[in-house]
Amino acid sequence: MSINNTQYDVIVIGSGAAGLTLALRAADTCSVAVLSKGDLHQGATFYAQGGIAAVLDETDSIESHASDTFAAGANLGDPEIIKYIVENSRNAVQWLIEQGVPFTTKADVDGNDCAKTKNSKKTQPTSLHLTKEGGHSHHRIIHATDATGKAIFQTLHQKAAEHPNIELIEGSTAIDLITETRLQKRVCVGAYILDQKTGNVRVISSKFVALATGGASKAYLYTSNPDGASGDGIAIGWRAGCRVANLEFNQFHPTCLYHPHAKSFLITEALRGEGAKLELPDGSRFMAKFDDQRELAPRDIVARAIDHEIKRLGCDCVYLNISEKPANFITERFPTIYRKCLNFGIDITKDRIPVVPAAHYTCGGIMVDRNGMTDVTNLYAIGETSHTGLHGANRMASNSLLECFVMSFAAAHDIKNRADQIPIGKTLAQWDDSRVKPSDDETLVAHNWEELRRCMWNFVGIVRNNERLERAKRRITLIHEEIQQHYERHCVNNDLLELRNLTLVSSLIIDSALLRKESRGLHYNIDYPENQEKAMNTILTPSQDAVKD
Repeated sequence: MSINNTQYDVIVIGSGAAGLTLALRAADTCSVAVLSKGDLHQGATFYAQGGIAAVLDETDSIESHASDTFAAGANLGDPEIIKYIVENSRNAVQWLIEQGVPFTTKADVDGNDCAKTKNSKKTQPTSLHLTKEGGHSHHRIIHATDATGKAIFQTLHQKAAEHPNIELIEGSTAIDLITETRLQKRVCVGAYILDQKTGNVRVISSKFVALATGGASKAYLYTSNPDGASGDGIAIGWRAGCRVANLEFNQFHPTCLYHPHAKSFLITEALRGEGAKLELPDGSRFMAKFDDQRELAPRDIVARAIDHEIKRLGCDCVYLNISEKPANFITERFPTIYRKCLNFGIDITKDRIPVVPAAHYTCGGIMVDRNGMTDVTNLYAIGETSHTGLHGANRMASNSLLECFVMSFAAAHDIKNRADQIPIGKTLAQWDDSRVKPSDDETLVAHNWEELRRCMWNFVGIVRNNERLERAKRRITLIHEEIQQHYERHCVNNDLLELRNLTLVSSLIIDSALLRKESRGLHYNIDYPENQEKAMNTILTPSQDAVKD
């Protein structure tokens, strides 16, 4: 059933750091709807532990941060975009401080109660405690103990909930965008949204739509991401006519907690930044065999090293050991990890932490310009959903949150500048469900979920080859066809929509991987073990058949 048109100036699909920031920045002049697929606390931002990379120390520089980012991205990043985002890091941090995010200060770490800032809004960027993570040549990671994402989300969510021009709508799954052609250009004018509670489809018209749904790490059997990371924005954007770039670069976080009862719990690399060592079951260290930076090597190198050792030894996991540090330092610096591990009988002040790699971040995405605009007029993509050119072939630690804020600022600025030029939306076509019926058998969806994720993990994972990729392509294509048929015949629900999107994005990941005839950054193909001399982006363009009007 379709319900009548609702109208806003801006629809933001996604309620994490990027989506909430854009909403807050645009809401002083625009009405904004922020749509969340699940509970607002279920997004990736809430679980981000590490921090935000920013040039705040006098010994650091924009040039150094940019150089580190370009190098970590295996020379594939866009130097102009890298510089633009890094240059705006201090502005982003200052804005977050003004919103009230309680970042950890130097005084907090030093234990100087007299020097501690009681009002986080009066904190100065230069007073923040800085830590160092893999790939960074300086201490430049600001954080809120080891729960930075939670602190950011709670602050921005409260601000958004209190704002009179922002409506937060939970339990709303985007089905597809509504587009039309004006002067031979495709223009986004709204979206079809499933109300999960009622099963009705809402028709929402708007001047602008922003896709901020995060990445597609749920494509893999093991992931550090929450369940909602199903590539919705990438798939929706592709069907609307957006190009995508570099989707073969899937970052596998080297260290997720390995325990039969622990699901998707990431062990931040800030532990390694503070001196934690990676060890084999016998207690020996192994990272020196793979990179001179050892535990502080970029994530792709560390993840491949762990994957190699696990397969070589036939063991279930390797271990992260920070027990040489003072116990009070560990419990104060990493309270969330300490408590979580303790719940599973692991005292990290004494015991080693069992860890394995897991899918963590989608470095490619929908292609956007410096304002976050896609190929479709009035449609923006921000955060992990987008491809700006910042990350190249590998995301450097704590650059992703920075990108969220800087690009959300840019998109909001562009929206406010253009809002008066866009006519008020007209009444849009209702959702047509006259030819579908409720499904009486969800076995197909449940089976295909399992098969998709296992196929991607086994054949499109940390180490790839052409035979595995071709096999994955054949199977994922068939799964996508089966799910598309199911979608066309039955009423939609959240599970079906997520699987429809994720099979599409998985297919795009495989196509991108097959096109790259080299190994670079996060994409390692043993049939092409060397870098090509010139770094090139992998760009896919939707055919007319793929674009839905």
